[in-house]
Amino acid sequence: MWAILGIFVAAIVIVLIEVPTLLKKGFKKELWVFSILLLFGIGLSIAEALDAKIPNPLDWIAFVFKPFSDFLFDLLK
Repeated sequence: MWAILGIFVAAIVIVLIEVPTLLKKGFKKELWVFSILLLFGIGLSIAEALDAKIPNPLDWIAFVFKPFSDFLFDLLK
């Protein structure tokens, strides 16, 4: 509960610091990208705070390259 509240407080502080500058300079596309990435980060942070199982990107990389690695090791034996 407190971790989630801390995440929201940190996100609000980040928004209060960054958004006025983006609006003043007229960076509309950058504001959209900032908002999407911030929401994605908040979602992942809340999931981590709730001990949800979040897939690791390295697991996918290992899954893709494992057959090739096994082939090379067998070749070098």
